[in-house]
Amino acid sequence: MNVYMTSGTYGFMKSLKEKHPSERILLMESGGEATLLHETVKDTVFQTPRKYEVIDSVGELADRGFIVCNNISVTDEGRPVFEYRFENREHEVEKARGFLALRVLRPINSNTYVILTQWTSSEAYTNWTDSPEFKKAHEQQMNEPGVNKEPHIFSSKPYITTYNIPKEE
Repeated sequence: MNVYMTSGTYGFMKSLKEKHPSERILLMESGGEATLLHETVKDTVFQTPRKYEVIDSVGELADRGFIVCNNISVTDEGRPVFEYRFENREHEVEKARGFLALRVLRPINSNTYVILTQWTSSEAYTNWTDSPEFKKAHEQQMNEPGVNKEPHIFSSKPYITTYNIPKEE
């Protein structure tokens, strides 16, 4: 399974989604801009997307809610350690109230992985990040062999992007 993303104005992204009703495409908005996410085993309908391979998947992406993308730049040498971490995670997030879906996305043409989670609301996400389970899961990850030791696996600081799924009119 692959995920493709492209960004632009809300009106253009909405019209592009509407041209392909049989495709699994999510329209996400943030700060007046829009991003389309196309999840497929086939080629994408986008002309110049960011390309990712799905290496972990839980739940179905829905046309509702709140999306959080944790963007993490990983060195070439760090990729195996980083992916091992997700293959062996505790799966606590799936138990959180308001959790809908997760995608761990391996970049095809860059070094930035995306950990995408979907929630029923921004409040559900905030409740998860404030929970003891969140702190425990991230504390365990930080103490795994090789993660925060030499050689460093991260090439820059991670950053988060958030999106709302607009309600269909």
